[in-house]
Amino acid sequence: MDENRCHHVVDALRDRGIDAHVATLGVGSYAVKVLLDHGREALWGSEGTSSLEAEVLLDGDLVGFIPEIPGSADFDEAQIIDAIARADYDEPEGRERSAAPPPKPSLPREGGIFRRFMGGMREDAD
Repeated sequence: MDENRCHHVVDALRDRGIDAHVATLGVGSYAVKVLLDHGREALWGSEGTSSLEAEVLLDGDLVGFIPEIPGSADFDEAQIIDAIARADYDEPEGRERSAAPPPKPSLPREGGIFRRFMGGMREDAD
């Protein structure tokens, strides 16, 4: 996932109260990490494909996944945000709910006042 798109998706998820973070996987490789209950985390976009799918990890071990969402290669940011918000991680093979749960209180955006400096001033101004 593109770095700026990843930041925008994370910001929108945090605005919905979803504990999302930008995960840097390597040079120029980014994913959306969603912290779940019981120490699990979901990594969206970590496979390097253009479609949307997630791995659910516990202590670095694969314990579940959300299969590729059909048509997600053409999703815009709003559709990506909605798909991640609707994800149900309760079963090892997760699924998409028909509707997203109601938003929780928003979480602060990562980086605070130094956010633009952390990315080397590359982030687009909102």
